[in-house]
Amino acid sequence: MINWLYSLRTSFFRTLSLVWLWIMALQWIYFMNNIWYSETTAIVIISVTVITAIEILLPIKSIYRYALEGIAVLYIIHREMIAYWIYFPAGSLPNRIQQFTGNALPYLGFAVGAWILLLLSAKLVNNQRRILVFTGMLIVAFSILDSFTVYDLWKEVAWTVFAALGWLVSEHFRRFQQKYPHGWRYLRQYPLKMLLNVAVIFSLVFAVGVNMPEVPPSLTDPYTAWVVQGETAATAGVDGDPAESVLRTSSGYSRNDTKLGGGFNFDYTPVMEISSDQRSYWRGETRRLYTGSGWGDERNSGRETDEVTADTKLSGDGPTAGDSMTVKQTVTMLSDNQYPVLFGAYNLFKVELIDDGKNTGSLRWNSSQSELRWTAESKRDRYPKTYTVVSEVPVVSEDEIRQKSFADLYSSQGTEDAYLQVPNNFPKRARDLAEEVTASGATPYEKIGLLQNYLTTNYTYTNDPDLSKKVSDDFVDSFLFEIKEGYCDYFSTSMVMMARSLGIPARWVKGYAPGQVQGSSADVQVQGVQGTSDSGVYTVTNADAHSWAEVYFGPYGWIPVEATPGFSMPLLTHDTQAQDPAEPEKQPEVEEDQPEQAPQQTAQGQDRGPVVQIVYGASLLILAAFAVYVLWRNRLQLRFGWLQLRTGQKLSPDQKVIVMTERWIKELRRRGLKRGADETLRESVSRWEGRSPALGSFLEPLLQLFEKARYSPSSVSESEWRSVHAHAKELKAAMKKIPKNAA
Repeated sequence: MINWLYSLRTSFFRTLSLVWLWIMALQWIYFMNNIWYSETTAIVIISVTVITAIEILLPIKSIYRYALEGIAVLYIIHREMIAYWIYFPAGSLPNRIQQFTGNALPYLGFAVGAWILLLLSAKLVNNQRRILVFTGMLIVAFSILDSFTVYDLWKEVAWTVFAALGWLVSEHFRRFQQKYPHGWRYLRQYPLKMLLNVAVIFSLVFAVGVNMPEVPPSLTDPYTAWVVQGETAATAGVDGDPAESVLRTSSGYSRNDTKLGGGFNFDYTPVMEISSDQRSYWRGETRRLYTGSGWGDERNSGRETDEVTADTKLSGDGPTAGDSMTVKQTVTMLSDNQYPVLFGAYNLFKVELIDDGKNTGSLRWNSSQSELRWTAESKRDRYPKTYTVVSEVPVVSEDEIRQKSFADLYSSQGTEDAYLQVPNNFPKRARDLAEEVTASGATPYEKIGLLQNYLTTNYTYTNDPDLSKKVSDDFVDSFLFEIKEGYCDYFSTSMVMMARSLGIPARWVKGYAPGQVQGSSADVQVQGVQGTSDSGVYTVTNADAHSWAEVYFGPYGWIPVEATPGFSMPLLTHDTQAQDPAEPEKQPEVEEDQPEQAPQQTAQGQDRGPVVQIVYGASLLILAAFAVYVLWRNRLQLRFGWLQLRTGQKLSPDQKVIVMTERWIKELRRRGLKRGADETLRESVSRWEGRSPALGSFLEPLLQLFEKARYSPSSVSESEWRSVHAHAKELKAAMKKIPKNAA
């Protein structure tokens, strides 16, 4: 134990270097999160953190340390692959090992690469010059990516600079220890003083930086000025009927889904703005009948619809299990396009306003498909320019639904056979693939998770798939085995049909991805990624047109499932049980009472993440403690200043000596050496010296200066006044050795 503590103490500066490197590494991992799969990001973050902890806490021989780190990395990969449904270990130990190695290789490469980079950086970056060069390279790289991509990386740059400053300070003290060992021993006697100065500097820089007002740049970098909208967004949806790959259309809400496929160009024309309590997918229509080449048009199939009344609950059999959160959305259309439905988050609950009125005469509610249809009978009935709807978004416990078997979900909850429809000529190899991929899953939820993971990890997203590889007449079969690339229509349709082939009810849904929240540029390239639940205004363009799947889980109702790489549905990617379903219902009331505060806070840079808030709060506490300390250290000067204000004139050295005398008399009183009411100060000092002779040599010079200041015709000089501090300090040190009951 003693040797371990000694090793930690001697490797203190190496520990600090690893901490600063870890912070810098996290910034790159957060940036790569926009490109990597979620499980890759989780594996690399946990691996880097655990490796850093082992390097710090276990100063053992390198070979043993590396072996332990390797075992830790393998365990992390194993645990995260199970958590993200990459595989479910089953069978004998050799079979499990084979399953693990077959799935772990891609993730092992990322984890080992991060491991090697971390340790190499810690070994090679070992002086101030290399720290500056290393940090400069990181900042330049972030700056280039910030300018030439759609990502906003100022936070990553800020944290990198923060870590670099900490690393430089650590390196300065390390060199000071080596060059001036005696001075370092003196500093070690007063560590709080040293650490406080460093903490105050960092806190001041951080607090000022966070509260600086956001000012638009005077000059725009050439790339941003040249390219208004990049064409790297992960979006999909084709407006039109692309029969062949050579027929290229523009992205947008699809009017014809009977023949899927082809390529398209991204169109960033704005479609609508949505003010919402929660970031969501904006659902439009659903399809049930798969034809082998697309989805049958059922809009005129005679499905029953109900009239819609403002502020009245929409009919339908909602889920009987799980919770829900209320989400209010105000949609403002930015174009004159006509749509067959009104868009909103699933599941629509009621309609509040249509063009600032209650006229819902052209609306029909299709409860079986949860569609709010617009059925204008004449040209006078124009599609609404603005409307407000309220949704009840399902919140399902992942741990709960994961355990539900086929019997639990479907024995008492019937569903239409249309949602299990599979064409008679649906290729057998597609059915076999679905069964093979989900063989290790026991429940519907596990099987859907395995299908979702298989599609997102084994197929490539592109808006221009190579249809020259297509041989099969079936759309899903050709995608799974021949083309192996495509956009959302390929992934979502395959998800629905593979689920149906397993006996799990599913349907195809189209609408829009969340879009870009106003004031952020990072969402352009990850428009489908589910972000925070903070309210905001989202700009949705034709490039956000999207399709996904909904899977029926019995009493839990229809649950959205995302199978397209680059997009993320919250319900099947993490456990939402921790969220308070009642909390979002309170949020709209605050927003309605204070509608103008949110934009103002954003403009002032007050929209901080949780980590920034914690660091900012700690910085304020440090600055407050430092302010209290400064006041305490200068309490005597403050007392002189207060007396000067009261008297209206500068205090003389004689007056300062008298004030100082009152202070050391008070200190003696705390130690039990009290002055008698009828005693002169000299009589009291004589009595105190009799009880505590050790104080005599310290009290006598102070007493002489007091008597000179009070009774002598000559004045105390400035140099004599300055000596009072030294005598008082010596007296204070001597008094600490006297018990408080000495009197």
